[in-house]
Amino acid sequence: MISAQKLTKKFGNILALDAVSFDIASGEFVFFTGPSGSGKTTVLRLIMRDLKPDAGKLVLAGPAKIHEYRRTIGTVFQDFKLLSDRSVFENVALPLEIMGVKPDDLQKSVKKALELVELTARTDLFPAQLSGGELQRVALARAIVARPKLILADEPTGNLDPKTARSIVNLLATLHSQLQTTVIMATHNADIVNHLARRVIALEAGKVIKDAPKGKYD
Repeated sequence: MISAQKLTKKFGNILALDAVSFDIASGEFVFFTGPSGSGKTTVLRLIMRDLKPDAGKLVLAGPAKIHEYRRTIGTVFQDFKLLSDRSVFENVALPLEIMGVKPDDLQKSVKKALELVELTARTDLFPAQLSGGELQRVALARAIVARPKLILADEPTGNLDPKTARSIVNLLATLHSQLQTTVIMATHNADIVNHLARRVIALEAGKVIKDAPKGKYD
């Protein structure tokens, strides 16, 4: 599904990625780990086609047009990126509205997504009325509502306490299993990585230093 071949990316004089190579098959759950500045978010932004590599090659499955390609991706961010003036339902429905989904189909899809993340009782509430864990579950529902082929999660537990963080990642693993979608998560949370024991691609100073199935956070 994704093949990176000696990807290199610079920001000014800073070398964010240095000849990084990896392959990710459809349906995998992969952690990108490493300290801040190691290149995790840059990898995700390249996969999202928010950036272009300066050198190397990145082969991505999906439509050639960027706006069509991004419709095949669900994204989850550390700061949630929810609209404060929209309810839980309206935030989750947003990707479907952009895609022009019919109202009846939109209603069914949003209801199903909220059921999957166990937020049916919070449908009419607004972000300011929710806890941090609930906010991230809304973000997850929004990411999966259009049944994407790929979920990109960039430090989705960074603003959460350890117990809530683990529950969110357990939920993400459950959704991965149920939806059979590819999940790529960038994190420096060792507890979560060690708890799930999935494939780990570790970065340091823009280089891949480890690629291990059922890996641990070193």
